[in-house]
Amino acid sequence: MTKLLMSLAIVTTVTFVSCKPKDADIQTAVEAKLKAMPEMLKAATVEVKDGVATLSGECMDGMCKEACEKAASEVKGVKSIVSNFTIMPPPPPPPAPPATAPASLSTTLDAATQQKVKDGLKDIKGVTVEFNGEKAMLVGEVTKADRMKIMQMLASAKVKSDVTKLTDKK
Repeated sequence: MTKLLMSLAIVTTVTFVSCKPKDADIQTAVEAKLKAMPEMLKAATVEVKDGVATLSGECMDGMCKEACEKAASEVKGVKSIVSNFTIMPPPPPPPAPPATAPASLSTTLDAATQQKVKDGLKDIKGVTVEFNGEKAMLVGEVTKADRMKIMQMLASAKVKSDVTKLTDKK
């Protein structure tokens, strides 16, 4: 009776052990599942040893990595997952369109702005203006009240100016 029970135990053990999936079969099944996700995964490799699946490759993002790990864990015989996936860097942003400088920052003042400055100065006697690039160079002798008018007019026209050659009338 003991011999019969012992042989039955051995046969049962061998049957259960031989029914367990082999590492090569597990690897094939995991690879098949990962190949079904080509839109998310690039160049995946799978290695299985003693039921531990080691996954490597390049994923589009973190969600792809999680989906691949989940798919591999669903394969019969996988005991655990070692994930060596790398996340692809995002594509570089598109080049910015060339910036256009506002009229007040351009290298030369446009004709309309120059005319606006000239019109603002026409009532102030003794003051002349020359335009040098983006600056208005003012020369002459003015009262304090006229100086205030000039500064306000230049500010409203958004013109950079050089008023160092304006002197105060005494």
